[in-house]
Amino acid sequence: MSDATYVMVPGAGGMASFWDPVRRELDARGIASVAVDLPGDDADKGLPDYVDLVIDAAEGFDEVVLVAQSLGGFSASWAADRLPASRIVLLNAMIPLPGETAGEWWDATGSSKAMRDNDIREGRDPDADFDLETYFLHDMSPEARAALGEERDETDTVFAAAWGLTAWPDLPTTVLAARDDRLFPLEFQKRTARERLGLDVVEVPGGHLAALSHPVEVTEAIVH
Repeated sequence: MSDATYVMVPGAGGMASFWDPVRRELDARGIASVAVDLPGDDADKGLPDYVDLVIDAAEGFDEVVLVAQSLGGFSASWAADRLPASRIVLLNAMIPLPGETAGEWWDATGSSKAMRDNDIREGRDPDADFDLETYFLHDMSPEARAALGEERDETDTVFAAAWGLTAWPDLPTTVLAARDDRLFPLEFQKRTARERLGLDVVEVPGGHLAALSHPVEVTEAIVH
């Protein structure tokens, strides 16, 4: 087994505790990990600051595997260029292109249409107000909801800065996509991974927060 330390990067809100269930599974397998806490609710901190925080969290490690959830795909992949990274793992993650901002990503990928089409296909009102229960919590047990902790907002700042690399890092990359993700539906993730990275996804159970609802299965997919 690799001696790499797994550096876990959260999505919107930036709460390191999001990764706690997966980190417990990694620990049980003898795999070292650290989760990065990002200041999602600080309007003075943007994407370059997030990248610096990911790098700071990995200071001193000889080898790292970067694991990114959702919005974390922007900061983790950029940080990989400045770290002794051996691999990137994406979980229901946003995959950027050079010069693209996280704010531009939604229209560029067609994610909103994909979500709307999926809502119609599954019998939900596509014009209803966005609801956390519907899109984030629908597959979570009471225990998983408790592990989520108190919600932290994400300011608009992180969506303004362009991704800073000229190409995706030249590293082995695994794209994990949850079968019941209602925010980034599975078929949308498959298309985006093919178009942007030339990769097929590895399917895992659960919704957008699969690391909380299915930590065992997600951990197995991360380490393989």
